[in-house]
Amino acid sequence: MKRLFTVGLALVILTMALASVSLAQAGKARVRVVHASPDAPAVDVWVNNAKAFTNAPFKGITQYASLDAGSYEVQVVPTGKTEPAVIKATLALKAGTDYTVVAVGKLANIEPLVLQDDNRAPAAGKAHVRFVHASPDAPAVDIAVKGGPVLFQNVAFKGVGNYLPVDAGTYDLEVRLAGTTTVALSVPGVKLEQGTVYTIFAMGLAGGEPALTAVPSVDSAPHMLPTTGATTSNALYGLALVALALLAAGGLVWRLRPAGVTVSRR
Repeated sequence: MKRLFTVGLALVILTMALASVSLAQAGKARVRVVHASPDAPAVDVWVNNAKAFTNAPFKGITQYASLDAGSYEVQVVPTGKTEPAVIKATLALKAGTDYTVVAVGKLANIEPLVLQDDNRAPAAGKAHVRFVHASPDAPAVDIAVKGGPVLFQNVAFKGVGNYLPVDAGTYDLEVRLAGTTTVALSVPGVKLEQGTVYTIFAMGLAGGEPALTAVPSVDSAPHMLPTTGATTSNALYGLALVALALLAAGGLVWRLRPAGVTVSRR
């Protein structure tokens, strides 16, 4: 009976702690940066005059950073420098929302493309995928399964294909000139796992170097917790402290065994 009571209390505590984490998430926004400018050097990203991301190279995708909702001044500068700012932008961030800021265009015309991300979990057996056209000299394109249907149609530079639910599996994809069967880029063996959200970026140059390429990103997965708001480490650490403190205070610690939980985040 004592053991049953202990387990029941632990479940109540777990529920309360998860609720508090959810409330913390609701007050936060998350932001990441993608370097998709083909001729720009590696960059540092400053947020409100504080360095947030360091030495992001071309094709680099940072982790999400949690921020309070509000307005932020963002500057992108060459790594190790404070000027010139190749991008200056003001971001208005909403609580409980994820954002991706993509540096697009060649250096002479570089600009931010701000995306709002939907990292909610897909249905069972499904993955979600979207496409972002970030190649400044490539024409509008279709993204299709090789020998199969078109997934994203007529996406131009700076265009974004909506999130698409697909069956989990491995796909051979093609980037085609919009409205044709002419393949500009083959993307074989794209593995989409269930419960996972992906973005595929087209980066580089269709007519030069670096060459046009597809850069996939795992935006959210079952092992990446939480999907918005508070950082995973803080949430899990706080959850453990709350549970242990309350159980110990009631003299109800029966036996603890390491769970061997591993948390991985992009």
